[in-house]
Amino acid sequence: MLPFARVSIIGLGLIGSSVARAVRHHMPTVRLIGHDADPDVRARADALDFLDDVTDTASAAVTDADLVLLCVPVGAMGAVAEAIAADLPPDAIISDVGSSKAGVVAALQAALPGATIVPAHPVAGTENSGPEAGFATLFHGRWCILTPPDDAPQAAVARVRAFWEALGANIEIMDARHHDLVLAVTSHLPHLIAYTIVGTASDLEEVTRSEVIKYSAGGFRDFTRIAASDPTMWRDVFLANKEAVLEMLQRFSEDLTALQRAIRWGDGDRLFDLFTRTRAIRRSIIEQGQDDERPDFGRAHE
Repeated sequence: MLPFARVSIIGLGLIGSSVARAVRHHMPTVRLIGHDADPDVRARADALDFLDDVTDTASAAVTDADLVLLCVPVGAMGAVAEAIAADLPPDAIISDVGSSKAGVVAALQAALPGATIVPAHPVAGTENSGPEAGFATLFHGRWCILTPPDDAPQAAVARVRAFWEALGANIEIMDARHHDLVLAVTSHLPHLIAYTIVGTASDLEEVTRSEVIKYSAGGFRDFTRIAASDPTMWRDVFLANKEAVLEMLQRFSEDLTALQRAIRWGDGDRLFDLFTRTRAIRRSIIEQGQDDERPDFGRAHE
């Protein structure tokens, strides 16, 4: 039995369009209705034909949904929830895909008092954006973290879990604030570092006569890939999860100072120990199937 028969997706970028394509592939009888605030995105999504219908308003998209999935930047969650409140069926489950959760839970509960809310975060994505960027296998073998409030009905949590499992994801359930702390380390801080390094390289372009870009090695190329991610989404993530991000950023600054000291004092043992430990972490990520062990990060070469 399918967990949902009628799914409404608000926000038709990379994640929203990937969810739609994955549902089409794994649960082809589910009726899919979508909406995006940008009329150009709506037109492109309609032309790509991965939905049964694309509506002009968010409220029209949810009128008969049994799952409403908000795939918008976390800073827009509250406003979208308010826009659909009057037309939301009383038995619908509200979920989302935001990468920070405590603020999203609070915003949805404030805008939709009494609604059944089961927030989710599929830990998957690429640096690309827009409805053309989505693909059905994005969630295969990836984690999807559910952060239901304490009063969320267990039956509703089970249905959302079954939905993501059907799309190929592995499920973990966490407290929302604990999720935000974990993701500050594993996702948010790396993005902040990537944006900073690429920005510094850009500032140095005149000094280095364009050699930073011309001679970019693998490490810098990977930073530029991360830094190409959607700026609106990441602006909202850092503002929504600022306490956890600032806490992790302070810890990182302290570790960076210790590393500077080791280099200045020629402490090769400390450097070797650090690099050995971090190399082991990389290997464990590969062993758990969360990345590719092929040379050069799986890049294709002629």
